[in-house]
Amino acid sequence: MISGNDFYKVMCAMVPLYFAMLVAYSSVKWWKIFSPEQCSGINRFVAVFAVPVLSFHFISQNNPYQMDTKFILADTLSKVVVLVLLSVWAIFFNGGLDWLITLFSVATLPNTLVMGIPLLKAMYGDFTQSLMVQVVVLQCIIWYTLLLFLFEYRAATLLIKTQFPGATAASISKFELDNDVISLDGRDPLRTESELDANGRTIRVRIRRSTSSATDVSPSIGITPRASNLSNAEIFSVNTPAQLIPHDVAFGHNDLALGYRSGSPRLSGYVSSDAYSLQPSPRASNFNELETTTGSTPVWSRSPVAGRVFRQTSPTFSGVTMMWESPVLCAQGDRQGFKDVMVTGKEISFRDSTKIQMPEEADTKGAAPTTTQEMPHAFVMMRLILVVVGRKLSRNPNTYSSVLGLLWSLISFKWNVGMPSLVKYSIKIISDAGLGMAMFSLGLFMALQPRIIACGTKRATMGMAIRFLCGPIIMSATSVAVGLRGVKLHFALVQAALPQGIVPFVFAREYGLHPDILSTGVIFGMLVSLPVTLLYYIFLGL
Repeated sequence: MISGNDFYKVMCAMVPLYFAMLVAYSSVKWWKIFSPEQCSGINRFVAVFAVPVLSFHFISQNNPYQMDTKFILADTLSKVVVLVLLSVWAIFFNGGLDWLITLFSVATLPNTLVMGIPLLKAMYGDFTQSLMVQVVVLQCIIWYTLLLFLFEYRAATLLIKTQFPGATAASISKFELDNDVISLDGRDPLRTESELDANGRTIRVRIRRSTSSATDVSPSIGITPRASNLSNAEIFSVNTPAQLIPHDVAFGHNDLALGYRSGSPRLSGYVSSDAYSLQPSPRASNFNELETTTGSTPVWSRSPVAGRVFRQTSPTFSGVTMMWESPVLCAQGDRQGFKDVMVTGKEISFRDSTKIQMPEEADTKGAAPTTTQEMPHAFVMMRLILVVVGRKLSRNPNTYSSVLGLLWSLISFKWNVGMPSLVKYSIKIISDAGLGMAMFSLGLFMALQPRIIACGTKRATMGMAIRFLCGPIIMSATSVAVGLRGVKLHFALVQAALPQGIVPFVFAREYGLHPDILSTGVIFGMLVSLPVTLLYYIFLGL
């Protein structure tokens, strides 16, 4: 039975964290103390210093030789079960990879570091800190890496499908990435160059960032075609102009819509990926910057099967004409690239480099038959994804903090080596501020959002049900299966009902995959998690 003193201990642990979040929210939403630029700077400090140092502090103090194998096995099995069930649904019931990634994130990856450690320590005692640190280590090293792998696999398949449709991609034997290509997430416009073999098949593809210059002055949008060898199609990329006039243009029927990003009225805070990676900050953006095709978003559209060359006056720039022309076939061994689109003082680009097939103008009758999409060999795809995942992880400070913390704990507890006092207290002074600053940063993030429930009531309800009901149910099943009983079983259930983790939202925002659902999970989940976990705590204590 939960006593009043037990309840008070829990509130003493959680109220200060929510107080920090409330102060941050009020300072932006009502008091106007911080500007969006200043919020971005605070979030940058939290991402690069406070949270990584906090992770290192907890991990380095945890004894890896005394891990609770039953709890770790139960936690791992719960995630594997969810992943297997979602994979079966995605493969055999047309669920799709997109929803597999999103639902896996919602169901299995809670906020263990910031919320989990103080809450569960107050509920069940000091031993829970060690267990939560073990979960944090596994999340950072295994599960977040797997999640990143899935995101990059999705991005790679989209890139290949849009640029190498049909059977073209099956002959690719190697992908080469320039050193400045960190990810395929579409944050930076990418361009490809391909080489052909003696039979005219694409065998090698080079992926690099677009080199379109934003400083060249041109009175109009001019497309300079380059020789293409991809099914007689030209690929071009454009970057977002600062301000766009709402307008829609459509050609033919069954059009393929390509949406511009709208210019952001403010600088983003915690919503973008620069909060948890070493990207330049601040940058112009906010959560609603995602590509949409709403009534207020300029859209260029054309029929993918019309087979015509279009010359259309630009709805965005008066007196400017945008032209698509059929490509010139390249000679054997030549490389092909994107078309560069030059705008006066601006560079515009689509999020994804989209391949549009345009046969010769004379051959305009009849729709091209659809072909089955083929992919490169599994080994080629695996190598490409591993390269970009490695580059992405190498620029994430949490990767270094987790690995270094684990290495130090292995050395420290193996040979009983203590950390030098100078290093210990230097780390402690930052890590002591880590929890409060992380919650403060979440408050800033909430204040910068236009809506707390960004994905709509129906999806928000489904997300909360998955997060606070399905997750604990699966965790309870796996915990009982491996033999967890008593307080540890109660602990396992409550930790599965923690609010949505922040890192999955950051990934979703970077890759443009259901960020509204993950945003709602972070914001609304933080608000409802305390009463929900308290209900679990009281119910399990009866």
